[in-house]
Amino acid sequence: MSAPNADLSHNGDMRHVDSLCSVAEIDEIDFSKLLDKPCLLNMERKRSFDERSLSELSIAVSPHPSSRNAENTSRFFEPPEYVFSPCSRMSLMGTPRSQMGFEPHPMIGEAWATLRRSLVFFRGQPVGTIAASDTTEENLNYDQVFVRDFVPSGLAFLMNGEPEIVKNFILKTLRLQSWEKKIDRFHLGEGVMPASFKVLHDPVRNSETLIADFGESAIGRVAPVDSGFWWIILLRAYTKSTGDSSLAELPECQKGMRLILSLCLSEGFDTFPTLLCADGCCMIDRRMGVYGYPIEIQALFFMALRCALLLLKHDDEGKEFIERISKRLHALSYHMRSYFWLDFKQLNDIYRYKTEEYSHTAVNKFNVIPDSLPDWVFDFMPTRGGYFIGNVSPARMDFRWFCLGNCVAILSSLATPEQSMAIMDLIESRWEELAGEMPLKVCYPAIENHEWKIVTGCDPKNTRWSYHNGGSWPVLLWLLTAASIKTGRPQIARRAIELAESRLLKDNWPEYYDGKLGRYVGKQARKFQTWSVAGYLVAKMMLEDPSHLGMIALEDDKQMKPAMRRSNSWTC
Repeated sequence: MSAPNADLSHNGDMRHVDSLCSVAEIDEIDFSKLLDKPCLLNMERKRSFDERSLSELSIAVSPHPSSRNAENTSRFFEPPEYVFSPCSRMSLMGTPRSQMGFEPHPMIGEAWATLRRSLVFFRGQPVGTIAASDTTEENLNYDQVFVRDFVPSGLAFLMNGEPEIVKNFILKTLRLQSWEKKIDRFHLGEGVMPASFKVLHDPVRNSETLIADFGESAIGRVAPVDSGFWWIILLRAYTKSTGDSSLAELPECQKGMRLILSLCLSEGFDTFPTLLCADGCCMIDRRMGVYGYPIEIQALFFMALRCALLLLKHDDEGKEFIERISKRLHALSYHMRSYFWLDFKQLNDIYRYKTEEYSHTAVNKFNVIPDSLPDWVFDFMPTRGGYFIGNVSPARMDFRWFCLGNCVAILSSLATPEQSMAIMDLIESRWEELAGEMPLKVCYPAIENHEWKIVTGCDPKNTRWSYHNGGSWPVLLWLLTAASIKTGRPQIARRAIELAESRLLKDNWPEYYDGKLGRYVGKQARKFQTWSVAGYLVAKMMLEDPSHLGMIALEDDKQMKPAMRRSNSWTC
């Protein structure tokens, strides 16, 4: 299929590229320019995959295929029409044809069918997707719509030209935010977003109501810090994808953002710009030693702040928050790039640290004891490469690798361009450890033996190389793919996707895999896990059309102070 031409504007530079390119051509694109590209697509591009599969089938059986192809080619140069397919329209074939001229992987049709079966309806409208549709296990809370879990589902529908479900989800969760939130006798902050919600059907009254969980039913009773950040990020993705800013400009959405930001930007006893969090407040929602200042939360915080800058109105209330956000972003980027970043030289410097330093001239600012460095990190760190470590706080550095936080750091431009490339270098250098036979490790390495007892409280679900303790999570494919495309290295994403395609469908889309190499379906993993399905679809669609990257990636902010040079990055 011929591809339409699109103008990509970047810092005043205009050039023409094919907005639909072959996989081979992806390697040749300057991906920083994709982030400036509007995500509004013409009618041929914006039709859903499902609709396109039927029309292209008719092309295949047309008695005059050449004339039909000529007609389609000429349409690419017409003024774009912005038309979205109805959410309820499904492909009779089940699998759309690829826009790149070859048949898509047979998993795609199965993936879309599974994703659509997970849809949750409230009063006739789709409002989200359940966490898993595994009928062989007890529901627990897997029959609920989780805010973080819905993000890849929402992105899949946006990329497929079906924004209504995302809009409904944003408005329904916004409504839940306004509810009174109380655990025992304590009231949560007004801006807290729910971890999840479900639809209750009353057959007697023939009515439906929404029930939300703000952490009062969660394991450990921890409120989700990440939900509000994901909500802002998804709102920005919706706005970027549709070109429709009216949703974000609604007074309710503006207020919702301000309430979330008020929680995060409030002043207290902190001496750092990072957010202090309890264990289990994010994707890793059980005790895993991520209390303090976990990289996942800091990266999402940074990205949500940057998205909010683009979404907040410049009225009196908005301007106040815009000023506070700008100040926090400068402080946060400096802190993270300076103190969380680890590469070969930094590791060597920490190894040689002096301790018990006093005054503002201290080099070892957090009084980290060199003897506390774990043995594994010296072998894990390649000569070329680096990453943001898991946590930094007084006398404590968590050197574990966390995939989500590092990928979001790339997408949000919390990582500098040099740091972003170093993260991808590390992934390539340590592919066996981080991807193995099923990508990707949520964290590395696993904690075990006595340390496992102390850190997890002998958690039987987080045993070594299982679940959050070094388990392999297919949902992370979409984040790796986006980071790979942004750094101009899509071959990394293709390699990971090919690994996943060898197992995911025949294993019935597990939640996670166990083992050092991710070889075994997780011992308590749910099948037909929705975000495993959606993560795969988003990864495939981004590789097929890299312009989708603009929904979820932000350019480097030139106004922010760059990270200090490695030779003195731990000094003032």
